[in-house]
Amino acid sequence: MKSNVLAAILATSIMSLTGMVHAAPVAGSETVGVTVQEASIAAVGWSAQKQILHKPVYNDDKKKIGVIEDIIVSPENSVSYAVVGGFLGIDRHDVLIPFSQFRAEGRKYLLPGANKAMLKSLPAFKYTK
Repeated sequence: MKSNVLAAILATSIMSLTGMVHAAPVAGSETVGVTVQEASIAAVGWSAQKQILHKPVYNDDKKKIGVIEDIIVSPENSVSYAVVGGFLGIDRHDVLIPFSQFRAEGRKYLLPGANKAMLKSLPAFKYTK
């Protein structure tokens, strides 16, 4: 599956998680929510909570190198980054990885060319307060 398809699936999943798949009333002059057709498309998408979050990330050698801890939606409303962590044991060192760098193989998420040492060398990702 290509990374832009993965990003589209993740965006659809985010919409379903935020409750935006229900038909909604009109607020002002714009319709709020999605159409029935959009909802039916979202219904067959992946659930970020069930199929993406807290799932392992593997390298080319099929070795686990981390876990998808979170998904970051950019201000432009697209799924842009995954927060990958869980590779340092007790010490927390999450890193930000663009979704375009992931490759999905079935239900596995691969990060080609990556390894634990490379992830440890990246700047730690910290949420703003």
